[in-house]
Amino acid sequence: MALFIALHVLAVVVWVGGMFFAYMVLRQSAGALPSETRLALWHRVFRRFFPWVWSSIVVLLASGYGMMFLYFGGFAGAGPYIHVMQGIGIVMMLLFMHLFFGPWRRFSDAVKGAHLLEAAKHLAQIRRIVAANLVLGLLTIIVGASGRFW
Repeated sequence: MALFIALHVLAVVVWVGGMFFAYMVLRQSAGALPSETRLALWHRVFRRFFPWVWSSIVVLLASGYGMMFLYFGGFAGAGPYIHVMQGIGIVMMLLFMHLFFGPWRRFSDAVKGAHLLEAAKHLAQIRRIVAANLVLGLLTIIVGASGRFW
């Protein structure tokens, strides 16, 4: 159980912490850069961050369902907070997949083609999805940390 919890928490820290840093720190800092430089920076950042998100998703699913079945004895044995965490986590994963296969792909193509206005439009979409996922991620952390005391 300790290994599952450790892996689960590490995956959350990587994903949600990365979103927090990107949204609350990097976005503010990069805003003053010229468009071409800012868009290229975000392209490099996402290209390096998204494999970590995919890895986090795999670890979260494996460790979460590992705990669900090995520790709680299945869905019926898990408390309501576990189901809330699972539900929010699945929504987060679906939002990320939409971001990755939609706006990210279009953003990446626009940056590579030097279509700055189009790239900026897609970056704005990505920013909104990241903001939503960040809120959901922080909510999930609160549920996970406090849920057993409900």
